[in-house]
This record gives sequence, C-alpha cells and structure tokens, in this order.
Amino acid sequence: MGCMGQSAEFGKFLKAMRSRLSPEDAGAEGTAGTRRVPGLRREEVARLAGVSTDYYIRLEQGRNIHPSRAVLDSVSRALRLDVSEHAHMMDLLENCAATTRPPGTAQSVRPALRHLLEAVGDVPALVLGRRTDVLAGNRMASLLFTDFLALPAPERNLTRWLILDPRARELFRDWKTIAADAAGALRVDVGRHPNDAQANQLVGELAVRSEHFRQWWAGHRVATRSAGSVRLHHPAVGDLELNFENFVLPDDPDQAFRVYSAKPGSPSADALALLGSLGADARPEQQLFSAEAVPPAAPDS
Repeated sequence: MGCMGQSAEFGKFLKAMRSRLSPEDAGAEGTAGTRRVPGLRREEVARLAGVSTDYYIRLEQGRNIHPSRAVLDSVSRALRLDVSEHAHMMDLLENCAATTRPPGTAQSVRPALRHLLEAVGDVPALVLGRRTDVLAGNRMASLLFTDFLALPAPERNLTRWLILDPRARELFRDWKTIAADAAGALRVDVGRHPNDAQANQLVGELAVRSEHFRQWWAGHRVATRSAGSVRLHHPAVGDLELNFENFVLPDDPDQAFRVYSAKPGSPSADALALLGSLGADARPEQQLFSAEAVPPAAPDS
C-alpha cells in the first residue's frame, strides 16, 4: 500500500476530523478538565477506536507505522467519517506526496464523447477532468454558466470559476454550499494525485485570493457528489432549479460527463428552453483542451 502511515496530510486530516466532534457527538464519555482545543481528545479517539493512545498519537503524527485495515476502519468509525471521507483517508495513505510518479498525460476527450455533448444539446452538459478542468462543454452550458472555451486555457476550471468569478456568486443562489462542495471535491483530487503541480498551483491561488476557500481547505472538507440539484438565478431567464448527474467514464475515472436537466413541464424547464432560444445564434465550437497553469484572479470581496 505505497507509503502507508507516512503521510503528513493523513495526520492533518485525522486532526481536523477529531476537532469537529464533541464527546457527545462521538458517543464518548467526556474526560475531566477544561478543553484547550475543540473536539475530541486524542485519548478519546484512541479509546473509541480500541487502540492505545500512544499508537493513535503516532498515527496522527504521520509516523512510519503500518496500520491494518481493521484499525483504520475502527478509527474511521470513531471519527464518524462518511463514505467519501473514509475513501479520502485511504487515498492520503496510499498516495503520499513523496512517492515518485511519472508525469501524467494530457487530458483529452474522445470524439464519441464530443458527439454525445452535441446530442444532448437541449440541456447543459460538460466533460470535467482532473481538478475539475472543463475539457469540453456544449452550447447550453456556455449560455447557463460561462463560455469556458472563450477563456484562456489556464482558466478553464470549474472550481476556479465558481470560487473567484463574481458572476458565479450571482448565478448560484446557494453559492457558499456549491463552492464549498467544489473545494471539497478538489481536496479529493489532490489526495489521489498529491504530485500534481497544476492542482497545487490552483490550491495556492485559491487560498491566497479567497478567504472562504482558506477556511474550507483548513477544515479538510471532503465532498464527492455524483448527483444533486442546484438553484440558480440567471440574468436572462430568472430562477431555475436543475438536477445534475455525474457519469464517471469507465475507461478514464478521472473524467466525468456532467448533465444538468429540469423536471419536464416545470417553470425551470420553460426557463431552460427560453435560454436556449435566446442564445440560438451563439454556438461555440466543441474543442479539446487541457488546463495548464492558474493565473491570478480577483480576491474575495
């Protein structure tokens, strides 16, 4: 399992998960004395997980130990990790930043997938790659969000746009939740690919320019949603409530086909149709591209 137990990020993640739980939340009996830090104490987690306090301390410090799956599962239960958080914890153990790996190949979209984007032309659809780079999108996605193909290549990233572009804040009625989930998804990606220079550069820029992002990142928030809904207020057609589905590609798990749709016959469906008719003359050509570096952008207001 790679460099099991040697990841500093793994220890930071455990500490962040521990700090968010109270003894009552975790079902632990509180120990006496004033708490200097929020959340569970390390000895409380150790007791809940059935390991010694010394062992858990070494685990949280990222020391060179090799915990078994049974121990990791016990720690996960003690910290009340959900499925996504547990998977992220394992990624941090198995994909340490010190591991030498060959550089990744450029991301590309298969022609058949481009044709599928065109076939679902009545609803917004995107192909997302590593770091939520927008690898391709159809006309409706450009009309609903922004024309990613018109942006400089380094800026074609959904998370970057969501967090730094003021128009995204105006578009998403639940912007803070949507942006926080995007930051959580980026953390999952970094956990799987810790040596990705572009991802680390993106994280660095977002941390410098967004106070919200700094808080989410410091809390080790993890988010992976394969489906959900978003509430939007579009300047041209008003309010919409859309469902989205992420379809991970079997031959490339780092790519996902994301489609947004409205309930048939709903006001949102009418608004989406109106948006399509208003932008009937705007037909950005489908392209393939790969994001490179992340340029500066405006900070949080």
